[in-house]
Amino acid sequence: MLVFRSPTLKKNLVWYEIENEKVEDYVMGIMELSSMEFEITGATVDGKPGVLKRLERFGLPVQMCHFHMLCIVTRYTTKRPRLPAARELRRLTKFLPITDQESFGYWLKEWRSKWNDFLNEKTWDQENRRWWFTHKRVRQAYRSLVRHLPYLFTCHHHPDMPNTTNSLDGSFGHLKDKLRVHRGLRWFRKRKLIDELLR
Repeated sequence: MLVFRSPTLKKNLVWYEIENEKVEDYVMGIMELSSMEFEITGATVDGKPGVLKRLERFGLPVQMCHFHMLCIVTRYTTKRPRLPAARELRRLTKFLPITDQESFGYWLKEWRSKWNDFLNEKTWDQENRRWWFTHKRVRQAYRSLVRHLPYLFTCHHHPDMPNTTNSLDGSFGHLKDKLRVHRGLRWFRKRKLIDELLR
């Protein structure tokens, strides 16, 4: 289910059953909300590739969820990184909710400067006969932060915009709990129940 929720109204506005999440599904939701005469003041999203830039084309302020940003960095570094560079980067990411873009950008540049040689280390792969970055996953975590940096502090310029998708994720938690009580339902009945719970 793809759900569009208003954190100020604490209400789900539009939802779709989808097979695979696509950028066009987000566009369709925005168009439907516009046709229902909702005033869309911005969007906080979880970082689906392509969505941030596409929504920005609508002239919407777009915020990347801080929790999902930490999840992306953790996916590359793990929760308990062995490497000091990865530990520092993950710790830095945890400061997102309590810092500003200028400070975070400065710390990110300092981190890159400190670990530049480490990040540029390469290993020769005898089997494929080519060079690989030795610490590819730490590089990916860093690049993800740099790529999302323009969207990490939008909420500072729009006071009503949340910095996470917690309002929506929390409502999903309640929905899943209620669905577990009714396990064994056929899909069409489950779909009716989901529709009712999302209202």
